[in-house]
Amino acid sequence: MEKIALSLSTYLEKVLPPLFEDWWKQAVVNNLSFQQRRRMEQRGIAYLGALDLAALLRVLDQNWYQISNKLGLTSESLHFVKEMQTIRNRWAHATAEGFPLDDVYRDLDTLQRFAAVIGADDTFIQEVRSSKAAILAKETELSTKGAIITPKLSQTTNGNCAEFEPGQIVCVKSNPTIRGAVISVLPGKPENRFKVFVNGETQTYYASQLQAEDVPDNEAEFFPCEQFHAYLTALQIRYPGLSTLYSLNAARVDFIPYQFRPVLRFIKSDRPRLLIADGVGVGKTIEAGLILRELQARRDIRSVLIICPRPLVTERKWMNEMKRFEERFTHLDGGALRYCINEMDLEGVWPEQHQRVIVPYSLLDEVLLYGSGSDGKRKRKKGLLDLDPPPRFDLVIVDEAHHIRNQDTFSHKAVRFFCDHAEAVIFLTATPIQLGSNDLFILLNTLRPDLIIDQESFAHMAEPNPFVNQAISLARAQEPEWPARTNEALDQATATAWGQAILRHNPNFIRIRSRLSDTDVTNEERVQIITDMEAMHTFAGIINRTRRRDIGDFTIRKPETVVVPFTPAQQHLHDELLRVQAEVFSRLHGDINVKFMMTTIRRQAASCLFGLVPFLEDILNRHLKERNIFFY
Repeated sequence: MEKIALSLSTYLEKVLPPLFEDWWKQAVVNNLSFQQRRRMEQRGIAYLGALDLAALLRVLDQNWYQISNKLGLTSESLHFVKEMQTIRNRWAHATAEGFPLDDVYRDLDTLQRFAAVIGADDTFIQEVRSSKAAILAKETELSTKGAIITPKLSQTTNGNCAEFEPGQIVCVKSNPTIRGAVISVLPGKPENRFKVFVNGETQTYYASQLQAEDVPDNEAEFFPCEQFHAYLTALQIRYPGLSTLYSLNAARVDFIPYQFRPVLRFIKSDRPRLLIADGVGVGKTIEAGLILRELQARRDIRSVLIICPRPLVTERKWMNEMKRFEERFTHLDGGALRYCINEMDLEGVWPEQHQRVIVPYSLLDEVLLYGSGSDGKRKRKKGLLDLDPPPRFDLVIVDEAHHIRNQDTFSHKAVRFFCDHAEAVIFLTATPIQLGSNDLFILLNTLRPDLIIDQESFAHMAEPNPFVNQAISLARAQEPEWPARTNEALDQATATAWGQAILRHNPNFIRIRSRLSDTDVTNEERVQIITDMEAMHTFAGIINRTRRRDIGDFTIRKPETVVVPFTPAQQHLHDELLRVQAEVFSRLHGDINVKFMMTTIRRQAASCLFGLVPFLEDILNRHLKERNIFFY
């Protein structure tokens, strides 16, 4: 066990660092059990070689998804990892009587296969083989002396027999999803082995690893139409599809088809991240609410964080809009947000009463991010970066996301922190590009740092997009010879480095070129071609852009000033109010900027005198008591 632990620690030290930014904390410390972590802290362990085999196997198991994707390991290899954990636990609690020879042989065989998976030293693997051969020789010697060795698990209950016939359907006990047909039997001791055809290749298993698969009768069974429809509905609910929306009619909003485009794009994306860059007035807030509703229909969404400018908090815009979706949000002020951080530090969970909150950008400052230092009297306040574990929201919505285009601001760093630890993220902005393409890069890098890695990769990916947009515009305009001109634009897109590597071999791209080569393209085909070309945009999976001109005519506002004269009484009140207020400001501040200070009261008086009358006393006496100014 010590030798395999050494080989495993060497293997993990080789494969883990390239997969994580802080691999020791992310891949090792965070994945250990509570007892293992406490033991590591007590002993001051800071490297893999000092961990025991149980901890190393847990680290490998918890990081299997990342390791297998990187190295292309199969599910069979994971099966050996699971069996090694069982073997380690069994041998760690071995009794004085030991184990039967067939169990020892089986464990050695698994150990050999596991050693091959992690690339252990050939000398160690040969040592395991020699031990297996010694056990077989000892069994042969015992059998010649009259000893009877009864293979384990010669038969099991429930009709699952440990000996199988060629052609029989079997599955792996530890992972029943791995199933296949027995091809041949390999007789041997202490138990037979079987070759099973699984996922297009042949795998070898011991009899005790397999169980018979219940094969249903081929006789057709008829169901009533209502029961069949209920079955289809149950399948849709249990296994949500990507082409069906579950949030239709789930909110008090009008059905507008284009507002469901971001929802479809969101559920079809490889990661739940989306930048909604629709034009002003298109309905980005409603689209975010529809995405929230769709996520709730597909999974358990408990915690939602909305970040927006303070004026939208003051106007209660988000709170009122979310009521359309039967969602109740609360506004967090500085004290409430500090309370949530303190609770996270003490309890490790975000407070239950603040699971759905709205936070303004103005609270995302240096103290929130880094905490405040101790002055000897007061204890240091923890910041977001000090929290372990960090707060994890099921959904983070960032409104007016262009506010975080400067990477050096604390608001940007705080938003990135929340996004890095969120399950799903939505950015909303009508102006993703304000000063240049770098603004869009920062937004996409914050949203998908795994895809938009740096400026170079961003520029490389964006290179064919102008030509794709040109092709889409030509197809929409339907100018003379538009198919040929669209093909020319697509040729320019494939001439870029990204186009040569990705677009040229894309089946959808080849199909579009074939359609455009036809002499007669119908309107239905043209619309489908436009849709397919939009999907070829390299950022199509993470950006939704709907402009007003793309969705039809909007009511155009034409402001006109209508001059309505005051009545004599109203004119007298207006003039006297401004005269008295001007005299108050003159006595308080002299003649400096009196007209500028009168701007607000002039607007109020000109707007609606009837609305101003209830507040006249407060307005006139606002500054008088401060300086003891009296009018007689």
